[in-house]
Parts: sequence; structure tokens; C-alpha cells
Amino acid sequence: MRSVRNLLLTLRYDGSNYHGWQIQQNAVTVQQVFQEALAKILGECPDVKGCSRTDSFVHALEFCVSFKTEHTIPCERLIGALNHFLPEDIAAISCREVPLDFHARYSCIGKEYVYRIWNCRTRDPFLRGRALHYWYPLDLEKLNRAAACFLGKHDFTSFCAVDAREPGNMERTVTKAVWSREGNMVEFTVAADGFLYHMVRIMVGTMLRVAQGKLQPEDISRILLACDRSAAGPTAPPQGLFLKQVFYRDVKRDA
Repeated sequence: MRSVRNLLLTLRYDGSNYHGWQIQQNAVTVQQVFQEALAKILGECPDVKGCSRTDSFVHALEFCVSFKTEHTIPCERLIGALNHFLPEDIAAISCREVPLDFHARYSCIGKEYVYRIWNCRTRDPFLRGRALHYWYPLDLEKLNRAAACFLGKHDFTSFCAVDAREPGNMERTVTKAVWSREGNMVEFTVAADGFLYHMVRIMVGTMLRVAQGKLQPEDISRILLACDRSAAGPTAPPQGLFLKQVFYRDVKRDA
């Protein structure tokens, strides 16, 4: 009798053609395409657990999934087979066996996102769908003062889409929130023990209001305390957002 294996796979994908990770009716998602490729290899449809849902058109530099199977295919061969069947905008980059109680979502202790802004008067067609084109001046010193207000443990109700709130704890602990620039590319990087629906995009949209002078950096603290979505700024477009890293305790992603 074959023993059950629990496999942890790391994917990378361009989300431009997908309505997020999670399977939906009447919409193509990354999970759907991934599971179709996996079924062709294993001859079965295992219960795939994703580390996050990700919004429509959001990208992932590192996205982790786990599933259990009795199939004996070696990890290296599975990566090669998946990349044969997956479309060019999704790639499997690593695979390893993990303990049976490991869960890609519930074993996660944190994630890091990056939001990219092309800060130039002229657009770059090669960045279409991969960065927000924003041509107004961005004062990074001012933006970083605003970002620092997010650090620590806060109730992020003001930074969660209203129609997506579920009863539960809205507190999250942010361990990193920093703006950086390289030439015309400006990036906001944020890490936390978890994220609410649209949280990063609302953070970015609100800080762009700071850049425009419509809010002051210190207003971020007031908005957090308000616990009111209407107190924050708009939701930034999804195309500039990338899931950058997923953190697990005592689990490596390479084979």
C-alpha cells in the first residue's frame, strides 16, 4: 500500500489573465489552471491548499500550495511535468515533501507584498499590467513617514474592503512598511503576519493621497483608529501588486 505524501509546491505567475487564485464560477483562475495540469500528471484531483487568495490580476513572485497524494512521482519530475502542461504565465519553481500536518495557508506565519509604481510622465508599454503608471511627483521621505504608522499591531478595519469583511479579528501585525526608488520605479514593500482583503491596495491608495497633499503622514494613525473604511483613501489598482514572499517556520521551499 502506498504511503501518503504531503507536497509543498512553489509557483510563480503573472496574474494578468486570471481572476485571482481561488476557483470561481464563470471566471478563469490560477487554481483552476494549476489543478487541471496537476490532474493530467497524477491522474487525480487532490485537494489543493493555497497560501493566499490573491485578487484578480495580482501577480505572485512566490505562491505556495500544498496537497496530499499517494503518487510516487519524484519532486523534480513533478516540477518538469507541471511546467510542460502549465501555460507560459504560470511556472512551478520548487517542490519538496513536508510533514502531513503542514497546510500552505494555516501553517503560514507571514507574507510580504510589493506594490510597484512607474513614476514617470511617459508610460512604459513593457510594464503594462505590471506596475501602476503614476506621473505625479512622489516624495519618498513623506511616504515613508506615512508607512511607519502602519508598523506594529493595529486593527485594519479601515483598510479592508467593506463587502469582504467577515466576523473575526481584524488585527494584523505589520513588521515592514517601506517605500524605495530605483530610477523611475517606486516600490512599496510591506510584510505582516496576515493581510485583509484589499488591505495592501487600500494602504497604497491612502498613501498616494498623502503624496498629493490631501492627507498628512500622521493622518494614517487617525485612520487606523477610526476602524472605518470610508476614512481611508481609494483602493489602488491590482496590476501593481505582487505577492513577493511567503514565510513558514522550519520549512524550506527548495527541493
